[in-house]
Amino acid sequence: MFHVGDKIVHPMHGAGVVDGIVQKKVNGVLREYYILKLPVGGMLVMIPTHNCEEIGVRPVIHGEEADRIIEAIPGIEVEMDANWNRRYRENMLRLKSGDLLEVARVVKGLVLRDGQRGLSTGERKMLHSAKQILISEIVLSQDSDYEAVEARINRVLT
Repeated sequence: MFHVGDKIVHPMHGAGVVDGIVQKKVNGVLREYYILKLPVGGMLVMIPTHNCEEIGVRPVIHGEEADRIIEAIPGIEVEMDANWNRRYRENMLRLKSGDLLEVARVVKGLVLRDGQRGLSTGERKMLHSAKQILISEIVLSQDSDYEAVEARINRVLT
C-alpha cells in the first residue's frame, strides 16, 4: 500500500507522486484509487488500489540505480524487427513491463531507427511516451529537473 507523498511509477504513464487516496463509485462499485500527479504537464491519473500489483505500479528507483541505467544506455544491444507491426508490439510489451532498462531499450532502438529510416507516426508517439516515462522516473529519483535529465539522456544516445 502506498501513501500520500510516495513517489511511484505507472508503467504506461511514468512516475509521479501520490497526491491523494480517494473513494469513487465506478460502474456501481465503490473502490479506493490513488491520485497520481505526474510532474510532466501536471496530469492526474487515478489508479485502483486493489490491482496496482497487476498493473505493475511500483516505487520509483533509487538515484544510484537511475545513474546505472543512464550509464548502461550506450551498451544496450538493440534488435529491431524489420516488420513495423511486430516491432511495435515488442516495444509495447517492453514498455508495459515497467522495467526502466527495457524502456531505455525502446528509446534507444527508436532513436536509432529514426536516424536510419525515420519513424511512422505511431512509433514517433511511442518514442515520445517512452522518453517521458524514462525521464519522469529519473527526475523523481534524483530530484532533478526535466530538461537536465533529458539533455543527459540525449548525450548518451548520440
